[in-house]
Amino acid sequence: MTPRLRDIARHAGVSEATVSRVVNNKPGVNETTRRNVLAAIAEFRYESAGLRRADRAGLVGLLIPELGNPIFPAFAQVFTGLLAAQRFTTVLCTATVDGVSEEEYVDMLLDHGLSGLIVVSGKNADTTADHSLYRGLAGRRLPMVFLNGSVTDVDSPVVSTDDAHAANIAVRHLAGLGHEAIGCAVGSSRYVPVQRRLQGYHQAMHELGLVPMVCESEFTVEGGEAASHQLLDRGVTAIITASDLMALGAIRAAGERGLRVPADVSVVGYDDNMLLNFTDPALTSVRQPLSAMCTAAVSALIDQINGVQRPTHELVFRGELIVRASTALRRGSWVQPSNQMLRTTEPISK
Repeated sequence: MTPRLRDIARHAGVSEATVSRVVNNKPGVNETTRRNVLAAIAEFRYESAGLRRADRAGLVGLLIPELGNPIFPAFAQVFTGLLAAQRFTTVLCTATVDGVSEEEYVDMLLDHGLSGLIVVSGKNADTTADHSLYRGLAGRRLPMVFLNGSVTDVDSPVVSTDDAHAANIAVRHLAGLGHEAIGCAVGSSRYVPVQRRLQGYHQAMHELGLVPMVCESEFTVEGGEAASHQLLDRGVTAIITASDLMALGAIRAAGERGLRVPADVSVVGYDDNMLLNFTDPALTSVRQPLSAMCTAAVSALIDQINGVQRPTHELVFRGELIVRASTALRRGSWVQPSNQMLRTTEPISK
């Protein structure tokens, strides 16, 4: 017969709670007691779910804010593949505002023998959020990696896209097409990536002698639409957005005003979802280097799990501007494509 916890506890001379802690790899048990419990388990040939998990590398929690934005399922897909190759099982946790919280997810994960945690654009990205959860996990020495958002008082690796550079190259791309009234539609400035994006945007606009125009909204189609209406009211001929969803909202806002993209308004997105090739027009976007970022994050996490001590610092990866059909020469602008001056009144196909 399969022995129960009380049989193991009685044989080892400990409580059932202590046996449960050992088989679930929880802290709070001294090494001598742990060895005695494991010996009793071996003698009784007892195999719990926790010990079966020990035969594998373990579970890694992946906290993401939502699935509605295509960039987050893309992150999840890459992470799941990389972790599976290292014999880890990924548990995807979507911590929405009106759903299960990060704290609740982490509590459930810890009950199932959590080996490590990856947080993508969660509370780590929100400068106004309560970060006590991360501080508590760091105190327990749980291996942890943050993506696109750091927590200043938590000593864990951070992997980020260079958001300032992304905004900078978008501005310079549009300025190179003759645009001077370049607006920027972003999410709330309480988020670390938004702060960095605005820094890059303002720097590029200042260096080019242009007047910045910013509107904060939500990282959604509707948010992009609302922000773009405000920017169009101010006379912009080009709009940089903080997500591809916001860019689609900008295109919708232009259409509602009888404006064409890119003939009348150029639009640049951010993230570069693979489906953007099939939008009309195909969207120019700054591509996040997902594969490189996820690989670095998994490497940093596994080093922690294996007890490898490395200096913790932020790894910053630069994105790439993917030019498609949603950006074109500003109507009436002059360019010099070769050695001749060319004046155009129609958008140039990309």
